[in-house]
Amino acid sequence: MHPHTVAAMRARLPQMLTDIEALVTTESPTGDAAAIATCARLVTELGVRLTGIAPEDPAGVPEHPHLRWRFGAGDRVLLVGHYDTVWPLGSLATHPFGITAGRLTGPGCFDMKVGVVQLFHALAAQDDLDGVSVLLTCDEEIGSPTSRALIEAEARRCAAVLVLEASEGGALKTARKGVSAYELRVSGRAAHAGLEPERGINATVELAHQIGALVRLADPVLGTTVTPTTATSGSTRNTVPATASVRVDVRARTLAEQQRVDTALRAFVPLLPGAVLEIDGGLDRPPLEEHSSAALFARARRLYAELGLDDGELRGVAVGGGSDGNITAGVGTPTLDGLGAVGGGAHADHEHVSVEEIPARTALLAALVAELRAEPSAATGAAAAGSTESALVP
Repeated sequence: MHPHTVAAMRARLPQMLTDIEALVTTESPTGDAAAIATCARLVTELGVRLTGIAPEDPAGVPEHPHLRWRFGAGDRVLLVGHYDTVWPLGSLATHPFGITAGRLTGPGCFDMKVGVVQLFHALAAQDDLDGVSVLLTCDEEIGSPTSRALIEAEARRCAAVLVLEASEGGALKTARKGVSAYELRVSGRAAHAGLEPERGINATVELAHQIGALVRLADPVLGTTVTPTTATSGSTRNTVPATASVRVDVRARTLAEQQRVDTALRAFVPLLPGAVLEIDGGLDRPPLEEHSSAALFARARRLYAELGLDDGELRGVAVGGGSDGNITAGVGTPTLDGLGAVGGGAHADHEHVSVEEIPARTALLAALVAELRAEPSAATGAAAAGSTESALVP
């Protein structure tokens, strides 16, 4: 039997639920500086109580309080999460915290405040935290614009990364698609639509041609999606449109596919004489490819069985959504995602967490941390060099 037992975590469950309620009822929408600061203080207090160590704010920007803990060298395993949510202030009035029939609800519970509490309770169960680092950010829900460089730097110095994003259906996230974002703008020439439309260059027509070319860049066999989203054009009904634009969301399983789409999109040329195209944007988050998580996932499956969680084999799943795990994998550090709460409904009215799964997931995380932090620190060099063949092999 593994020392980090599910029974030991069940004994912690009442305190964990108290901590979860405190965190969920402290609303923290991304970008609300006052709310984020209040939640950062609560997360700090939670971390200090359970680890005995106060965090740093490595960015040193009060309106973006990213919180980092390092225990000893902190170079063997990095735990990554975020405490911001997509829910606006006042959401507790319509989505109150509650537990009914084993189902925990409240804004941001699944994504990902329960995961933050599980993280600290898993650390509190350790005999020693030397080699562990924790990074909790406050802008993940908008793409990590102020924390990305910090995430990359922390990942480069560690041998492995565990991401506390939530798990729908219990599966760990062993792959995530890379994300690219673009805006394609068309400049044409305005003219009166009734008197002399032939003197205009219709930006809407040109945009229609380009959107057709965009969607043909997708590759369903390889899982590459190219999705035109918001579009605008024109000014009045009786004017040939002089401008038009469309935003484009691209998802790809491999970096090669991301780059293929990027190269092809930048080679677009206008079809209408005199029209001009401009393209902004590019690769945002690299993919978390399966080879980056394979050794960590194999270890997690073994520990899952050792913990007596043999009601079914631990599953892995590839998903289209991005997380900070894309960023850590992108710098070459082995990364396993989806280790947080089990439930569903991220960003939706039915957001919820299974209370029954909280002790089991916390025990699994504790067991992973215990093994990884005991690895030789020399593994860090392999991770920093981008190798997935290191001391992580189970």
